[in-house]
Amino acid sequence: MVSARNIQLVQGDITEQETDVVVNAANSSLLGGGGVDGAIHRKGGPEILADCRALRASKYGRGLPTGQAVATTAGRLPAKWVVHTVGPVWSKDEDRSDLLAACHSNSLQVADSLGAKTIAFPAISTGIFRWPVKSAAEIALTTVLATETSSITAVRFVLFDAAAFEVFNDALTELLRE
Repeated sequence: MVSARNIQLVQGDITEQETDVVVNAANSSLLGGGGVDGAIHRKGGPEILADCRALRASKYGRGLPTGQAVATTAGRLPAKWVVHTVGPVWSKDEDRSDLLAACHSNSLQVADSLGAKTIAFPAISTGIFRWPVKSAAEIALTTVLATETSSITAVRFVLFDAAAFEVFNDALTELLRE
């Protein structure tokens, strides 16, 4: 299990992370898109798209369901693998927190099954899916700390801007106090 001292927060570009696994906040088609998904596909190159197409042709013909996770090559990224997960769209009328938590726990389980030691997460669902960053940070950090793994030794959250970094830092500080 990952402890709080094995969690790193960095402000930066997830496509530049030298970790075993980079988590992609994918769209359900697995065929690329905007935000983190588009950046990973663009920088990772055609190998990632080829693996995603193979997944669509076999197991995920209707797309990857929200909260589930699946691995592909990392192509030209400095990571070894990309774990794709589809985050939920935030709703003020329906609590979808369990789906956001599942994105994190399932990504960790897939990475663990690959024998990965290090994994980098973006702030899943906080972009176009409009999940409030404070809530996303609390769910992500709590879930990572509660998910049992055998090979993961370090979890990095890569936050694109200073505002998200601050929110995740505050959430981690609060968890460390508990």
